[in-house]
Amino acid sequence: MSDDIIARLSEVEKKILAHIYAYGPDTPWLMARRLLGAAGWRPVVPEEEVEAACRRLEEMGLLRRHLGPLKGKVTSSIKPWLKVKQRNPERKGPGIYFELTKQGRRVAGLLYKQYFRSAKD
Repeated sequence: MSDDIIARLSEVEKKILAHIYAYGPDTPWLMARRLLGAAGWRPVVPEEEVEAACRRLEEMGLLRRHLGPLKGKVTSSIKPWLKVKQRNPERKGPGIYFELTKQGRRVAGLLYKQYFRSAKD
């Protein structure tokens, strides 16, 4: 079943799933710039394309909007061991973070292992 889902995904959607699998909940704005560990502030993928892909993955049941506090948890792919949200998230405008669903975690795990972890080696 996961193979059928993977076959229907675009390359950007595959990268988004693998990115969230590796780095945790993230926003489309940051993913456009840091997709799978890319560096720099210039987007590596157009932000609109990442937002559209996140919406499609959400409709497919692979992603969901992160609900609940992010205080004290890693909030982005930028230095995940250091970047921890310290302020109360209710005081800032609500950023949209996406996380994997149970099915999304299965698919993302396969994608990360098959395509992206092997590319690093």
